[in-house]
Amino acid sequence: MRNSKAIGDETESRALSELIRYGYSVSIPFGDNDRYDLVIDDGDELYRIQCKTGWPNKDETLRFNTHSQTTKNGSYHERTYHGDIDAFLVYYPETETFYWIDTADATEQKMELRFESEIDHPSINWAREYEFDGTIP
Repeated sequence: MRNSKAIGDETESRALSELIRYGYSVSIPFGDNDRYDLVIDDGDELYRIQCKTGWPNKDETLRFNTHSQTTKNGSYHERTYHGDIDAFLVYYPETETFYWIDTADATEQKMELRFESEIDHPSINWAREYEFDGTIP
């Protein structure tokens, strides 16, 4: 079983490759102390991106963390990314698909994207609306 660091590294490398494939200039911050994993330059703006790996949750949904978790001096800490990043780029290994979620749309703990639903409700986050097609929203 792979550890979470290895899973995150693979997601980050896939995101880097995907962004370059679409023609973006991508920078990687030195070290592991920044709140963002990548900086994307689209020629006009810079975007601070946090890469996340999605996992299957309930039927027809994927979920990903929208906060960081650390242990310091024996104490558990959670911290959101609001104000520190511009968007999440989420990789879902089950379908090898990327999703771009602006931080303004992200929840504070975990976010769920739904593929199908028997109900149509305003609080449902539809995966198709966030699917990354190479265009930064």
